[in-house]
Amino acid sequence: MSKPLVWETDGRDWPHRSASRFVPVGGLTWHVQEMGEGPPIVLLHGTGAATHSWRHLMPLLARDHRVIAMDLPGHGFTRGRPSGGLTLPGMAAAVSGLLTALDAAPGKLIGHSAGTAIALKMVRSGLEVPEVIGLNAALTPFPGVFAPLFQGLARALVLNPLVPRLFAASTRGAGDTEKFLVRSTGSAIDADGLRFYGRLLGNALHCRGALEMMAGWDLAGLQRELPRITARVRLIHGARDAAVPTSSIEQAARLMPHATLSVLAGLGHLAHEERADLVAEAIAAPAAVHA
Repeated sequence: MSKPLVWETDGRDWPHRSASRFVPVGGLTWHVQEMGEGPPIVLLHGTGAATHSWRHLMPLLARDHRVIAMDLPGHGFTRGRPSGGLTLPGMAAAVSGLLTALDAAPGKLIGHSAGTAIALKMVRSGLEVPEVIGLNAALTPFPGVFAPLFQGLARALVLNPLVPRLFAASTRGAGDTEKFLVRSTGSAIDADGLRFYGRLLGNALHCRGALEMMAGWDLAGLQRELPRITARVRLIHGARDAAVPTSSIEQAARLMPHATLSVLAGLGHLAHEERADLVAEAIAAPAAVHA
């Protein structure tokens, strides 16, 4: 049986460790980080990541806000399983329950990649949030005939207990994590980021959570709901994103009645880790007025 990450050892040098705590809610024990004071902002990381993904951006936002981040179910140091599984509705309901327990009514939900899909599903499920900001958002399915093939493959991989272990083993070697991230995201991040991703991706249970999340994701269903999202949505995208092409996010922006899109040149899928300052400026910029 694969062992989970251990906070006392694997989290010994975790970014902003002093801001961490563990919160039991909804059958899970959440790893939560919180800093700053002011109107609440909630950060939702993407598939395969954890709170370390916000290590540069979180302190910038905390200058004027109460900023809350968590490891999503199946990821990082959060333990347990939502009643709805690692599906999009299950994750959205679990995060909403956590925010209720934290007495946090966010003015902004900021999601990265699949975290944006969770944020929008929370809004569609009744959470009242004035604005959703999507960083390199993953909101549309893989194109054409490959969509069902990819999801079916992900499900098959989850059912094979050896696959997460083999994937974890393949990223443990020196330089393997960097090669994987550059190839899959188009981003070049700092040495600290590579070390933490290596620690996560080298853990079979974390990899299994990421694979199960992908296997249970219904982005086609979310795409059908996009025209009915009434919240203001701002999409910020790295032009060199190797995971989510700009054409995909342009399509998603057109489907939402109150969405705007800005593209940051020279940055990839992990734009907020490459240049947190530029992303923070884009987040702080006045929202565009919709016709």
